Amino acid sequence: MRTVVFDLDGTLADTSGDLLDAANAVFRAAGHGDVLEHPRDAGTALRGGRAMMTLGYERLGITFTHDDIDAGYPILLEAYDKQIADKTTLYDGARAVVTRLKLAGYKVAVCTNKPITLAEKLLKEIDFYDVFDAVVGAKTLPVSKPDPAPYILAVEQAGGDVSQSVLIGDTATDRKTSTAAGVPSILVTFSPAGNSVQELFPDETIDHFDHLDAAVAKLIG
Repeated sequence: MRTVVFDLDGTLADTSGDLLDAANAVFRAAGHGDVLEHPRDAGTALRGGRAMMTLGYERLGITFTHDDIDAGYPILLEAYDKQIADKTTLYDGARAVVTRLKLAGYKVAVCTNKPITLAEKLLKEIDFYDVFDAVVGAKTLPVSKPDPAPYILAVEQAGGDVSQSVLIGDTATDRKTSTAAGVPSILVTFSPAGNSVQELFPDETIDHFDHLDAAVAKLIG
């Protein structure tokens, strides 16, 4: 069974606004106020909580350690859980293309490095959960992307065959995951990274989800 596996943040949805708000909760708790800005820091937001906190501390000019990042992470997660979908929007055409792929006979799955409980909560809040045949996130397995295991699990849980699957993503992590899994990748250029994803040499790029169907058919039939 042919399977299309999507990354979540920066691929299916622009989650940067809510992520930045959650990271700023860490800095507010420490008495610094809001340090990160949208859309200026959207690209960093889509690289995860630790990347956002690192940028914030660097911008403040404060010496920090991994322990400081670890201490802030629970604050970030709690804040994010409370307002996970306030500013999040699906990228144009995302909902429609997933529907089209399913109607065309593909299995569809999500494989993200967002903690699985938060990934499921977000997808449910934006009414985009039940359409997927599988959802795999951080903590589903002991490892995360770019280790290929979460991707392989997503395909298998969806009822697909890894040899007939393709990864849709937006970052170097997604590209490395596809290489590790031995599958083709399609990277989107409408996330903050833009056309710089060309430098990762994916099998295909798309600038809108209207073009995904043809790219998938080209790679896995």
